Amino acid sequence: MTDREELVGKIEELQEEVAQLQQALVSHAVVDQAIGVLVALSGLRSELGWEILKTVSQRTNTKLRDVALHVVQWPAVGALPPEIRPAMRIALTEARAVHGGRPLVRQEHWCER
Repeated sequence: MTDREELVGKIEELQEEVAQLQQALVSHAVVDQAIGVLVALSGLRSELGWEILKTVSQRTNTKLRDVALHVVQWPAVGALPPEIRPAMRIALTEARAVHGGRPLVRQEHWCER
């Protein structure tokens, strides 16, 4: 392998790493926004918002960033997707049972359209 080929290979590796880091920054921002939505809706602490997102992601086998995006869109759309709605309802109910919190929306309207 020539020096030029090595340099080209290294540049390609670095470009891929930069793209991954940029995606991670976007995903992190969306996750932070989703935690804010959950805190506002439930009155739970932000670290519990993170746990709720992880739990829903695992229970639905959905990428965490995708769950977060749905949560961020939830107030504007008025509902979560059907594959996420039940897991979110359960996770929020479980978290509130253990940690308290205050519902800012009536519980029977959580995760419903």
